[in-house]
Amino acid sequence: MLVIVAPGQGAQSPGMLAPWLELDGVADRLHGWSEAAGIDLVHYGTKADAEEIKDTAVAQPLLVATGLMTARALFPDEEQARKLVGAVAGHSVGEITAAALAGVFDADDALTFVRERGRAMAEAAAATATGMIAVLGGDPEEVAAKLAEHGLVAANNNGGGQIVAAGSLDALEALRADPPAKAKLIALKVAGAFHTDYMAPGVTRLAELAPTLSVSDPVTRYLSNKDGEVVAGGAEVLSRLVAQVANPVRWDLCMETIGQLGATCVIELAPAGTLTGLIKRNVKGVATLALKSPADLDKARELIAEHATEELSA
Repeated sequence: MLVIVAPGQGAQSPGMLAPWLELDGVADRLHGWSEAAGIDLVHYGTKADAEEIKDTAVAQPLLVATGLMTARALFPDEEQARKLVGAVAGHSVGEITAAALAGVFDADDALTFVRERGRAMAEAAAATATGMIAVLGGDPEEVAAKLAEHGLVAANNNGGGQIVAAGSLDALEALRADPPAKAKLIALKVAGAFHTDYMAPGVTRLAELAPTLSVSDPVTRYLSNKDGEVVAGGAEVLSRLVAQVANPVRWDLCMETIGQLGATCVIELAPAGTLTGLIKRNVKGVATLALKSPADLDKARELIAEHATEELSA
């Protein structure tokens, strides 16, 4: 069974769209999506520096557009793609990419949603000095206790002993000075404490936007960051996407479900690498591919032919 996954914020890098623009139709598609995305996708994907694309209001639509574009390059026929793919999942903002791939909404509505999500989260982040830091290793109970002691939240559980703590910058500094034993701390290049109560204004804004979007039930299994479960209703997917802005990402549970479903191959859409790394460590016996550039398309197609839910048509 083939699973397609989409990365979250922090996966972006300068110039990541440049090699894809060599493919026919990609530039036109990105220019067409730029209005809904609220940014010039070609500019930010080719010429902007790391600091510019770190901006939440830029990074989020850029990531979703990149994922959707690479999915189109891999699966020119969207209807056939939904027959070939056994399940889709995304990490944080990547959930929006996954929802579009599953047929919950079209690309324009996905980009409209992520445009407002990015802007709302950027505004919420600017209101208070907050951030996120990865905690790698350590005893899970001790890590949880340290986070609670310093008033931090486990905003992401990425499995394999990788927790992302979020909260005020003062609290993060206190954690740096008093870390859990045998744990490594790595500051993340994000602008605020995402997936915490600090993002509550973003939930309100997206709840107001949600009724204007046209949604359908997923035609491919869609795994939710809330609990790793398969969600069958389009309205429920959208409701979860709205609430998830201020709630923890349980990627560990998504990986558990990927294993339980019997996945044999996972392909990560561009800008790829983060999620396939986690899956290699946590879901044993599954083939993986990080789709980083058009040079990876032939290998990806070979894996699709081998692992797809339905055979490729002639």
